[in-house]
Amino acid sequence: MTVETTVPEAPVLRGSRCADCGNVAFPEAAGCQRCGGTALSPLDLARRGTVWAHTVQRFAPKSPPYVPPAGGFAPFAVGYVELPDGVRVEAVLDAIDIDDPAELTGAVVTLVATEPVPRFATRQHQEAGR
Repeated sequence: MTVETTVPEAPVLRGSRCADCGNVAFPEAAGCQRCGGTALSPLDLARRGTVWAHTVQRFAPKSPPYVPPAGGFAPFAVGYVELPDGVRVEAVLDAIDIDDPAELTGAVVTLVATEPVPRFATRQHQEAGR
């Protein structure tokens, strides 16, 4: 008997790079925001980045588009993650303690999901989930 196992593909954020000036954009763009060029190529962005700024969302966002989870609303961290590609991505941030600034301030985080919005997790959060 052969058992096939599939390893889920790592999530990827898709951006673009301008052939004229090298500017990287997220999400993928049709025109360059820096030089106005139209020669852009798709680019898979780095999966690891650094939290540039963050805050805690303490009230439910407007619905739609927000869909509350089955257990009801719970505060969550949001912020900007600076990627080595040169872009900052707005994302949900998974952490052990969203109220402890030390865990998120300047933290190196890893992309864990792209839908419905980008989601990054701290190392501590990922290790706790194992």
